[in-house]
Amino acid sequence: MSLSLLLQLSLAALTLAAPVTTTGMNPSQSYGTGGGIVGFLILILDILVWIEVLKSNRPPSHKILWCLLVFILPLVGPVLYYIFSDRAKYTEGTGGYESIA
Repeated sequence: MSLSLLLQLSLAALTLAAPVTTTGMNPSQSYGTGGGIVGFLILILDILVWIEVLKSNRPPSHKILWCLLVFILPLVGPVLYYIFSDRAKYTEGTGGYESIA
């Protein structure tokens, strides 16, 4: 049920990017501001996921697959990453500095 709700919210967010019907405007000005804001938020979320994936201690093939998934599916990819990836397993011991012997 939560997946269908997520899909409905995604479709509702995409409607904010629909063209606005106004007369006398330049075609480049005919899009609502919602699409730009929503697109910018999705870009920020995608970049955060890429940073988290690349900083993790996963095998390189897993990092590439997760980054490709987020790149190909920018709206659904981060959601799939946060639901299905075992983040706690691969983030242990990262984020700190290693001591020099």
